Amino acid sequence: MTSATNGIPGTRLNLETLLPYLDLHLAGATNGVRLFNAARISWANTPHEAEFTRLRKEISEERAYLKKLIRTLGHRPSRIKMGFAHVASVVAEFDPLNPLRRKATAGAQLELEALQSLLRGKEALWATLLALPAGATAGPGRPGFDRAALERLLAASQQQQDTVSRVMTETAQARFLLR
Repeated sequence: MTSATNGIPGTRLNLETLLPYLDLHLAGATNGVRLFNAARISWANTPHEAEFTRLRKEISEERAYLKKLIRTLGHRPSRIKMGFAHVASVVAEFDPLNPLRRKATAGAQLELEALQSLLRGKEALWATLLALPAGATAGPGRPGFDRAALERLLAASQQQQDTVSRVMTETAQARFLLR
């Protein structure tokens, strides 16, 4: 076994591939915050509004954590990628999947499925970082990852997916059955 697979201290992170990966996830998180805000608006005045408000807050906090992690690794997020993320998030604010914010439409179903996809991607990010060896660092004097924080973020992403999945199944009949 090499030090890259067994977690021997001194293992170095490949920042050349890791940082662009993290930048892309940060761009996705930027879009996710707006998409969850759009969902909150779509589900206003329903029992699910509070859940989407909570999810938007959690996604926003996780985005801030990811941004801090990227900076801890000695990197500044790509301005170009963040510019594209901002443009995409503005488009998301208009909610192209459910522009009229109706809950009983195919657009509402697609909106919920898109949220599930975002959460699944975020889950994959945390799982991927946890798959890297404990003790791996960004270089001398530069820390690696807080594994306990990553484990909490992974568990949170799974709970968030469960919430969206529950809303999707609880509201499916209103969308797809005639009354």
